[in-house]
Amino acid sequence: MASSPSKALLPMHPAWKPDTLPPFPAVALKALNLMAGTETSLLELCNLIRTDAAFSTAILQIANSPLVAFSKNITSVLQASMLLGFQRLRSVVITVGLKSYLRQSFSPLLQACWRHSVATAIIAERAASRSGFDRDFAYTAGIMHDIGRVAMATALPEAYARVLEKGADQPRDLLHSEWEFCGIDHCQAGRALVVAWNIPEAFLDVTLSHHDQPAAGRSIASILPQSCLLADSIGFGVTQYRAPQSYKDTTAQFPEAARSSFPEEPNELVSEIGDEITVIETA
Repeated sequence: MASSPSKALLPMHPAWKPDTLPPFPAVALKALNLMAGTETSLLELCNLIRTDAAFSTAILQIANSPLVAFSKNITSVLQASMLLGFQRLRSVVITVGLKSYLRQSFSPLLQACWRHSVATAIIAERAASRSGFDRDFAYTAGIMHDIGRVAMATALPEAYARVLEKGADQPRDLLHSEWEFCGIDHCQAGRALVVAWNIPEAFLDVTLSHHDQPAAGRSIASILPQSCLLADSIGFGVTQYRAPQSYKDTTAQFPEAARSSFPEEPNELVSEIGDEITVIETA
């Protein structure tokens, strides 16, 4: 758990009221709760998407984009669902859900949060594919890990701007500044939202511990902190750290099996992430 100084003595910012925040899109929340990739859950997810015109449109646009590169034109949500499969469809729905959540106030700060989340998701999915982890959960964890910061930037834009103005040498400095100006850090805020929105418990650690030292063993906690740092180091950060880690130093911190999933130089990875962000942002 992230440590912060004198939390009990710091007043909570009066505008930080999780119960009054805009709710996460219902379709994306339901997708988060559909954990099993069965034929029944694929049909259920497909039917959820078809109840929402905005989600249906976005899924069709993404299914027909170079990001997916199907050989034929996709004309229905059912067709897209069958071709994408449950795991990929679920990840796309949750990604579109975060984009939809940000739509009402897509400020430069929130755009940076969005791009950082997508970058972290892509990196975590890459690392998971070589480490024997669930790629879908790794991607979804990357999308959701900073939901607390997204909510804080939405509810407390002026206070959070002061956090960023103060700057930081490393991620833990940022958490201290968040407590100073907001009375909560984005890890704790994320945990509160997982509870408030009834998101599966697996995401409690994702939101709360993504700035902790990577855990040993076979869990997402062994790759998510480095994925977050790597997104920062290649230009998809929210905070400009005064002492950023290099690309090579950050990739070296991944489990050995995951390191080979990253190119020698960052340009290829930056291009891949940039292309995916562009497709989703225009959907």
